[in-house]
Amino acid sequence: MKTARVLRLSMAHPGDLSELARLIESGTVIASEVVAIIGKTEGNGGVNDFTRGYFTQTLMGLLSKHVGKPPEQLVREIPCVLSGGTEGVMSPHYHVFCISGADASARHHRSALAIGTAFSTPVAAEDVGRRAHVERVAAAVREAIKNAGIERADEVHFVQVKCPCVTVARASAAIAAGKTPLTSDPNKSMAFARAAGAFGVALALDEIKSGDFDDASLLSDFSIQSPRASISSGVEVECNEVVVLGNSASWGGDLRIAHRPMSDALDIGGIVRVLADLDIPASPQVSAVDAARIACVLVKCEPDRRGKIRGNRHTMLDDTDINAQRHIRGAVAGLVAGVVGDGRIFVSGGAEHQGPDGGGLIAVIASQQQG
Repeated sequence: MKTARVLRLSMAHPGDLSELARLIESGTVIASEVVAIIGKTEGNGGVNDFTRGYFTQTLMGLLSKHVGKPPEQLVREIPCVLSGGTEGVMSPHYHVFCISGADASARHHRSALAIGTAFSTPVAAEDVGRRAHVERVAAAVREAIKNAGIERADEVHFVQVKCPCVTVARASAAIAAGKTPLTSDPNKSMAFARAAGAFGVALALDEIKSGDFDDASLLSDFSIQSPRASISSGVEVECNEVVVLGNSASWGGDLRIAHRPMSDALDIGGIVRVLADLDIPASPQVSAVDAARIACVLVKCEPDRRGKIRGNRHTMLDDTDINAQRHIRGAVAGLVAGVVGDGRIFVSGGAEHQGPDGGGLIAVIASQQQG
């Protein structure tokens, strides 16, 4: 029987792994049991956000010293999914996901948090944002679900994918080779990559069928969405990195995950409901005792492309000084942090096809109460 552990650690700068280093050196964390990282760095979240690569390089160097594998190998084995941008009350942090063995006699709950990871093969520049990309993501998600030992799709609560995007250099190389990228604009490429990731998750979870979409559906048909997909994109990866989080009766431990859709950027009810699913009341804020049970908060959000929230105009999409994704991350982070009482929350923008249009989703991992 396997047991999942999740540690939420703070960072002083994008390359600060000192908290994890201390835990490994003290024996609290076994480096070989680290299977994935999901975190927030303080960059701009855009194409040129190199804080993500800086953190990843530092992480792989640290783990390499303890597991005896070169960083170049570890980066292909351990998904490191980072979202740039810690606007507002968000605090730079990272979640360390570990898997260890456990005695079956130590089981306390009917099911517990299960973790699965997978990597797709590299995605060519001309495939980013197209069906081939969608199918690569779907295959990797299915592999991660299998690796997690999750038997039913409805036991999957959150699927984090990191997708590659097309840089100007990658687009130029593809064109020179006679290939045609969907776009040569890196920012548009990130959006198409996120859309492909969301479609891939939906396909793997049987939320849509293969015949339900074509290439033109991406960033166009927003009736297609996955309420369990969280997709990021960046220049620091060449393949799709996948982390599946769900619950399984074959896993031990005290942690459990729940998720809910967020209908819009003001949906405080969605936050309260997902906490209630884990027997954590919020009235209006989670108590200090219950806050200590929360191991991880994962949120996707999107500025409503219709330009209104509950009938009132917003200006996020018209602001040429501040990117719309930075606006929405800061706004939603304030809403969520105000309820859970902690700024160490993963709030990622770019939620195209991920949860309701103009909204998103929230997932929470928390320890279960005994009894």
